[in-house]
Amino acid sequence: MNYLLTGEKTERLEFRLVTKEDYDVWFPLFKEHTVAKFLGMPDGLSQTEQCNYWFKKAFHRYENNLGGMNALIDKQTGDFIGQAGLLIQTVEDEERFEVGYSILPKFWRKGYAQEAAIKCRDFNFEHEFSNNLISMMHVDNIGSEIVAIKNGMTLEKQVDKFKVFSITRDQWLKEKTVVI
Repeated sequence: MNYLLTGEKTERLEFRLVTKEDYDVWFPLFKEHTVAKFLGMPDGLSQTEQCNYWFKKAFHRYENNLGGMNALIDKQTGDFIGQAGLLIQTVEDEERFEVGYSILPKFWRKGYAQEAAIKCRDFNFEHEFSNNLISMMHVDNIGSEIVAIKNGMTLEKQVDKFKVFSITRDQWLKEKTVVI
């Protein structure tokens, strides 16, 4: 579980493990008609089945050291904003580290995904988990594509209905040097 950002913080967010108690607050995400498609879930699942699927996958990642999503908590209000983290994904038979993020609809367009994604990217490269980091999103998920681009990533390729954006550690170091 060393890939988890548990205990990490950003300006507005705290990262902690997702727990079973988070189920009810996360459930509204699956009311959005595009979410299942954007998250690559099997077709035809009910809202309850989608949420169950999500939680089963999250705990599987934790138990098998495959990284995982962290709960994002607003430091001022204590609100559960969404989830983000470093995930180990298999893309075309290659294990890759991915920055994943998903925000509850009532918190969309407030910069939380971007803030969390930057923290995940920096955490990966600072701990040298991987020299190449990706974010994958459904081709129709323009919001996540914008987050990846703002995270310094460029389009690497498309795999089926998912775009793969990436950034290398060297690119990150160059950008970091320019900012300083």
